[in-house]
Amino acid sequence: MNSSLTAGDGTPAARPAAPRTPQVPGDGPARAQYVEDLLGDPFAAGNPHGQEALLAADERREAPAATETLLTRFGLAAEFVPRSLGGRLGGVEELAQVLRPVFRRDVALGFGAGMTALFAASVVWTAGDHRQRRDTARLLLDGGRITILHRQFAHANAILRGEYTAHPAPGGGYVVGGRKEVVINADRADAFVAYVRTAPGDGPDSHSVFLLETGRLPARAVRRLPRARTHGMRGAHYAGLELDRCPVPADALVGRPGEGVSLSLRTFQVSRALVSGGALVAGMDSALRYAVRAVTESRRGVAPRGRRGRVLAGVFADLLACDSLAVAGLRLLDLAPEHALVPSAAVKYAVSALLHEDLDELAAVLGARGYDRGPAYGGFQKLVRDLPVAGLGHAGTADTQAVLVPHLRTLAHAPWRGGDGHEAPAALFTPGKDRTTLDFRRLDAEPRDPHSGCDGLLAVLPGAAARLDGRRSRGARWAALADLARVFAAEAHTLAERCATLSGRPDAGALAPAAYVLADRYCLLLAAASCLAVCENAAPGTPDGGLLAEPDWALLALTRFARRLGLDVPDLPDGVTQELAAGLVDRYRRGRSFDLYGMRLA
Repeated sequence: MNSSLTAGDGTPAARPAAPRTPQVPGDGPARAQYVEDLLGDPFAAGNPHGQEALLAADERREAPAATETLLTRFGLAAEFVPRSLGGRLGGVEELAQVLRPVFRRDVALGFGAGMTALFAASVVWTAGDHRQRRDTARLLLDGGRITILHRQFAHANAILRGEYTAHPAPGGGYVVGGRKEVVINADRADAFVAYVRTAPGDGPDSHSVFLLETGRLPARAVRRLPRARTHGMRGAHYAGLELDRCPVPADALVGRPGEGVSLSLRTFQVSRALVSGGALVAGMDSALRYAVRAVTESRRGVAPRGRRGRVLAGVFADLLACDSLAVAGLRLLDLAPEHALVPSAAVKYAVSALLHEDLDELAAVLGARGYDRGPAYGGFQKLVRDLPVAGLGHAGTADTQAVLVPHLRTLAHAPWRGGDGHEAPAALFTPGKDRTTLDFRRLDAEPRDPHSGCDGLLAVLPGAAARLDGRRSRGARWAALADLARVFAAEAHTLAERCATLSGRPDAGALAPAAYVLADRYCLLLAAASCLAVCENAAPGTPDGGLLAEPDWALLALTRFARRLGLDVPDLPDGVTQELAAGLVDRYRRGRSFDLYGMRLA
């Protein structure tokens, strides 16, 4: 399956050599630690995979070649191939853990050298036949690259603009034509998973999916266009691809004709969860680390009672809250993928919005250091550029809203409103517990059961409120958390009533402005529910002496959510913000990540 194509400048499209599935530690946490140690201290002088080298490559708009080679030798591509096909892919929570060390260092590297391959291959794992699955697995395990050609969206940005069309060929197969200007790895991919228009109009049967393996396509019909300049993720290989009346064999069709939109709805659930739980949370972990470094290195140091201490504690609480929601979404995909459509959209929407706000707060703490281009702080400005691209900006928001808004009308009939629990199981809120495996073929384009998925997450609020009443005797902070849980449980009922009212209005279509406001509130309520559930289910033996099992972080996170929602909540008990800021600095000094896992950093 080697490509015979050349890049737009006449040079051959390169393929790195890689051993087939190198031997590395078995489970996800061990492999994540292996990758962390392999990449080394990002701030050590002379580390070829550290910030100095990564920022220099970004300035040159190049991928960091040495680090890409290192990840190839590790066999990163094997992480995207199911175990049944010879790879290491089991559950997506496990995969997100393995990818976080990469994304903490360089978001563009995480996409260019890694996760994009799964975005493409997941379509094959979901609906491909035996040959397609076998050949795609072989391609990745042998060091090849695969990327995705998205269909055009109404809210298209450069990445989503342009599309391809296909018509039946007289002798069988198809003829595909079209052009896209900005495709990640278009100049060096060995295969493309392409969403191609096969019928007119915008109906659900308008597109089909093709697995375009370059070794099976005539070179004359395929033209790789020059690299495209992007503001963010400058080191990623964004380029164009033009197909000119390209003959495509019949067995390149993935799934059934006209199944493209359905397949995108099914597989984008995995993409959204991994972007949130991999790229965004890990990137924000690094952004917060830059701010803590700046504060601890200043003459004043950290004053937990001061403004900077309050900001750092608040962003830390947000990060743990976002990770709680992200991990719940990842584990839902592993445990019950047929119910993950709406939750995955909510995860992406909430995490993107919250962390975007937090970047602004951290920029104020960093001050002039936020504009530094050196290895000590230059990574912050890179994150400011890269993270919006990772979330696809406005197009990514519109994509998630298109899933969330139609679901709101079902809240009026949610069973938890009548006291019938239907809570999401505790297994969703126990990070790293048990080894799970995602069955791609169980992904569904529609929620099968309206009482599962997001409704199960939302049902956590009244359930947690009732259970936390029993912890009031533990002290003022537990009592305050119980009070907040009651406030959020009441707000969930209010939201359901507002959704019922919205359904009866004449402007209740998908574009009703009020619906988008309610979607915002809905996602914040899901994040609050995830916080409470993670706190409830955390064992005292979790990282940092049971930080997750104590109420402080959830208390601060929910207070910040309540203020965003305009809810009337009391002031925090004395010492909460200060002690959480101190816990954050303690993690920093002991070299631990700021997410739920608190893993040891190189």
